[in-house]
Amino acid sequence: MNGSNMENEKTPLYVAFSTQKGGVGKTTFTVLAASYLYYLKGYDVAVVDCDYPQHSIAGMRKRDAEQVGADEDYKRMAYEQFTRLGKKAYPVLCSSPEKAIATADEYIAAGHVPDIVFFDLPGTVNSEGVINSLAGMDYIFTPISADKVVLESSLSFAMAIQKLLVRNEACRLAGLYLFWNMVDGREKTDLYTAYDKTIKELELPLMKTFIPDTKRYKKELMADKKAVFRSTLFPASRPLVRGSNLEELITEIVYYIKLIKLK
Repeated sequence: MNGSNMENEKTPLYVAFSTQKGGVGKTTFTVLAASYLYYLKGYDVAVVDCDYPQHSIAGMRKRDAEQVGADEDYKRMAYEQFTRLGKKAYPVLCSSPEKAIATADEYIAAGHVPDIVFFDLPGTVNSEGVINSLAGMDYIFTPISADKVVLESSLSFAMAIQKLLVRNEACRLAGLYLFWNMVDGREKTDLYTAYDKTIKELELPLMKTFIPDTKRYKKELMADKKAVFRSTLFPASRPLVRGSNLEELITEIVYYIKLIKLK
């Protein structure tokens, strides 16, 4: 628990999308979940960008701000949104992996008490700093894909976290959950059935929601594309959310982490 925050009524939840493979969507899901919960559902959110040294989410926030400043439509959207919400954009705090928990704790000790803090950690867990930061999470969500190499690496990661952290009563981590990402609708379902069976045999929790393989998850703000999907300043646009399973994923996440009801 956050000792510095005992006097407050709520204790922020620390959540990470994490795995030891890059390119499976950790950063994308961090941004999508943070923006959805903050801008649409009214939760107070903070993001700790520990993806050192590139700090991808901080870079995205900078690009988002520049695009809004240069585009009249986005500028109007931002003005209307933040006037309606009565609050600024959620903070993106830069940190190194080993200082991730300390960065969040210091932010909270300074008087900010979000409902949830998302952490974007690097894809390598073979360093003490990353393992210690994962041990400081409340929940971890791990995107997996049907690529054999990626899946084996992800399952190895999940089994290690389950053994070292989730089942360790001395650790804060309450649960790790896998979910399918980049699911190709053309692939035979028996492939996923076989993988699901393996995951069940390994006693790893697998979420019901799967994310289809769609290019919209790679879209940021663009001058010629007024519909928004991945952004640190706006929630994903309703037309683009349809068929993405994003809402279903976040609703299931909220259920697992036991956030007070979706508002």
